[in-house]
Amino acid sequence: MKKYLLVIIVIIMAFGGVLFFNKNSQSPTKNNKLQVTASFYPVYYFSSEIGGDRADVKNITPAGSEPHDFEPSAQDVARIESGDMLVLNGAVEAWGDRMQTNLKGKKVKVIVVSEGLLTKELVENEEKMRDPHIWLDPQLAKEEVQRITEGYVEVDPTNAAYYQDNQRRLAQKLDDLDAKYKAGLSNCKQKDIITSHAAFGYLGERYGLGQVAIAGLSPDSEPSSKKLADVVDFAKQHAVKYIFFESLVSPKLSETIAHELGAKTLVLDPIEGISDDDRKQGKNYFTVMENNLKNLQLALECSN
Repeated sequence: MKKYLLVIIVIIMAFGGVLFFNKNSQSPTKNNKLQVTASFYPVYYFSSEIGGDRADVKNITPAGSEPHDFEPSAQDVARIESGDMLVLNGAVEAWGDRMQTNLKGKKVKVIVVSEGLLTKELVENEEKMRDPHIWLDPQLAKEEVQRITEGYVEVDPTNAAYYQDNQRRLAQKLDDLDAKYKAGLSNCKQKDIITSHAAFGYLGERYGLGQVAIAGLSPDSEPSSKKLADVVDFAKQHAVKYIFFESLVSPKLSETIAHELGAKTLVLDPIEGISDDDRKQGKNYFTVMENNLKNLQLALECSN
């Protein structure tokens, strides 16, 4: 009798263990989400909006840091290699090509959202460089959103409808933003902007603005004395009243030129990063783009 009782107890314990294992293996955890790494803020924001609660998206460029000069840490590389998807802009990330080579043969899906969209080039130090700042044109940003969505669908086809619904909502918001820019910049006395670096070529082309940049495609590049003199001469000839600066780099050059001209300064943010404090206050891609529009309207003397 004792023998049979012992067998029954063993069977019950084994069955209970199977139930416990299945319950725990099926319970939802953070690890059930897609693990997505984004190279810097704009592609992080778009990837987060599309991935929603199905993805754990990490921006590896620290908040408030300049992405042109960022290099991922060993921990960042480990996360990328163990994840499901890496989203790059292209032409911003100095490490991007190297990382793509390292990921060949691995399961990580790499999305380069700017492929085929980089139509602008600038010459810096006798070298042609592609202008990567396509996210500042809402219509080109829609193309980025589409490519990120396609990446999600390929990696996680079961949730394709979810990602596509999020993409449609985001695309509509970008269309609305585009309409605001077209209306807000349609009747302006000025059409030329002086910016701290050459980030607004695509935006300018979309809305009929001319960009004169103090620095080149990288905000840390040092303009020559001749370049500074040319900018000052241009500002005088075109009666420019505002010189734009950015949130992530020193405003010193913009302030110096503005002082010489008797002009004022305003922020025109290329949205290459948003600080933690700003994010906590509700700032995101759309709020910054709308603030940029207000400052452009002020500087260009636009009437609604």
